[in-house]
Amino acid sequence: MMRAWILPMLLVVCGSFVATAQVFKGNPGAAAALLLVFVLLAGVNSPLIFPRSIGALEAQRRSAVDGRPVVFWRSGCKYCLRLRFRLGRSARQLYWVDIWRDPAGAAVVRAANDGNETVPTVVVAGQSHVNPDPEWVRERLFPPA
Repeated sequence: MMRAWILPMLLVVCGSFVATAQVFKGNPGAAAALLLVFVLLAGVNSPLIFPRSIGALEAQRRSAVDGRPVVFWRSGCKYCLRLRFRLGRSARQLYWVDIWRDPAGAAVVRAANDGNETVPTVVVAGQSHVNPDPEWVRERLFPPA
C-alpha cells in the first residue's frame, strides 16, 4: 500500500530540499515556485488523481455484469497518466485496479503479459489489451448505437 506513495513523497522531500537551498541563497520567490512544481509533480504521480481503486476480483465481477472495461494501473506510470488524462470524465466509468495495492490484480497483469507487470492493461470482455489508445477505450465504454 505504501509503495504507491514512494515517488510522490520523494518528490515532496526533494522539492523541500531544493526550496530550502533557494531560501538560503536569498531567492524566496524561486523557492516557492520550485516547491509548487515539485508538489504538483507529486500530485500527478500519486494515486489521488485516479478514480478509487477496487480489487481485481470485484472489478472482474462488476465488468461481467455491465461490460465496462477494467483498467489495471500503478502510480508513477506515465502511460497510465496518459490514459487517465485523455479519458477525462469518462475515466470514472471504468473499473480501476491498482496492481501495487492488489496482489490479485498484479497476478492478472502478469498472466496477460508473459510474467511482466506492464500497465496500463485494459481488460474488455475477457480480452487483455496493453497500453491501448484512449480513444479505443472510450469506444469500448460507449459503443456506437
